[in-house]
Amino acid sequence: MTFSQTLREATWSDHESAEDESYLKELMSGRLSAEEYGEMVAQHYFAYLALDGAAERLADHPVAGRFVFPSLYRQQALERDLATIYGPSWESRIAPSKATRTLVARIEQVTDWPGGYIAHHYTRYMGDLSGGQFIRMELQKIYGYGKGGGVDFYVFDEIGSLPRFKNEYRARLDALDLDEAEQQRIIREVRLAYQLNTEVLAELLHTVRSAA
Repeated sequence: MTFSQTLREATWSDHESAEDESYLKELMSGRLSAEEYGEMVAQHYFAYLALDGAAERLADHPVAGRFVFPSLYRQQALERDLATIYGPSWESRIAPSKATRTLVARIEQVTDWPGGYIAHHYTRYMGDLSGGQFIRMELQKIYGYGKGGGVDFYVFDEIGSLPRFKNEYRARLDALDLDEAEQQRIIREVRLAYQLNTEVLAELLHTVRSAA
């Protein structure tokens, strides 16, 4: 198998566990208020500040730089979403959760290792370009958001065809010159990334239930 196939197969159960997190079930069933949805958007904001900040620092790296796509950067989209959900004072309404701080710390910790950056980039962005598109359509139905704020996080107009982009991304994974040990190290980091992201969702569920 190619590395992209090996990576997907080795981490699929972790991917499914993340998608099965109960916060997402509550969200997709329409049982959360717009502000409770905004709690997830806020945690994304802090995570992507870290991830895209790492991308900017690694843009010239001979390996990691092949996985730096400014057209994917999410900060401005997330700021539009937060302003739509919370209003112009959105910055005073949000803070990183404990789980998000742990995720951010791990992203920052591994950015001196190209494989670590690629692992977290792959985990987040390939999910956003795949299952994230279904989430966007459901959220548009539930909350009535359109382009311009609310679900802009999931809109990737600048990259053109999503299937073509994902195929190119997988081709870049397959072109990496990795020995077996490095492949396994990246796989372990992807599994950790899924775990950390799932913990963010679990903490969100606890937060919204506590407020109920």
